[in-house]
Amino acid sequence: MSHNKLSLQNALLTLEQLQRTPSREDGISEEQEDNLRQLGCHLIQTAGILLKLPQVAMATAQILFQRFFYQASLRKFAVRDISMGSIFLAAKVEECPCRLTDIINVIDHLCKKFRRRPTDPPVPFQQEFYSLKNAVVIAEMQILKKLGFIVHVQLPYAIMVNYLKVLELTDHPTIPQRAWGFLNDGLRTSIYICYQPPTIACSVIWLAAREAGVPLPTSPAWWEVLDSNLKDIENIAGHIKSLYHKTLPIPDLPLTIEEVEPYLSKQLQLAGAHKDAQGRIANQGDSLAANPVAKSGRASRFS
Repeated sequence: MSHNKLSLQNALLTLEQLQRTPSREDGISEEQEDNLRQLGCHLIQTAGILLKLPQVAMATAQILFQRFFYQASLRKFAVRDISMGSIFLAAKVEECPCRLTDIINVIDHLCKKFRRRPTDPPVPFQQEFYSLKNAVVIAEMQILKKLGFIVHVQLPYAIMVNYLKVLELTDHPTIPQRAWGFLNDGLRTSIYICYQPPTIACSVIWLAAREAGVPLPTSPAWWEVLDSNLKDIENIAGHIKSLYHKTLPIPDLPLTIEEVEPYLSKQLQLAGAHKDAQGRIANQGDSLAANPVAKSGRASRFS
């Protein structure tokens, strides 16, 4: 008797979905979108730690957050609200339910802390609390609606542990911990919605082994044995490493819908001022090139 094995793979983006996001169609630049996505994931991860949620719930929440904003614009839905909705929904999906009041209090605390404001919690039964509670419920419904109720998420953590056993690296002093950290950091990028978990697991092992100076088998190639592609492994590693070359300007980024338009206007003004400054510098350079006397700062003795 034959048995069919049911395998639920993650839904992945097409190239067009990756390049033409609703946010970019709405006038938000690629850099601004990346920053806001990273802000939301940072908010979810930090809140999850304070809420004592398991890492699988925090990871699922961040992936749902990322998926949502490939179906909706950051100009129309707030990072704060969708972060709360993602945590609330992910806690149910991963069967570790979390009280709605706790999510509201923690996210509100973090948002106020990011803004360097007093972190007094919202008082129950007052308007601020009811507004936040309503925002979570609406955010959860919007996530379910935009994702077509497809909230299944397969994670690479267990796969990575199995691969470490196959490669006899479980007892290495640094590789398992580094690889686990890379999996967590990668949640702030698009890798979880562009690649399947086995390939991501291979990539973080490759990256951790490379940093530890540990060679991996090449005959036969270990990634082929694990049914992965070296080019994909290197691309994923590049996305993860790119996180460590930039600092997220958290205090300046918008958390609520009310903050989005002023932020975009300010960024537009800054970009215009920067362009004007570059134009003036270029004009000065052209003037100096055309006038050697001005460039040298003194007249020729033969003039």
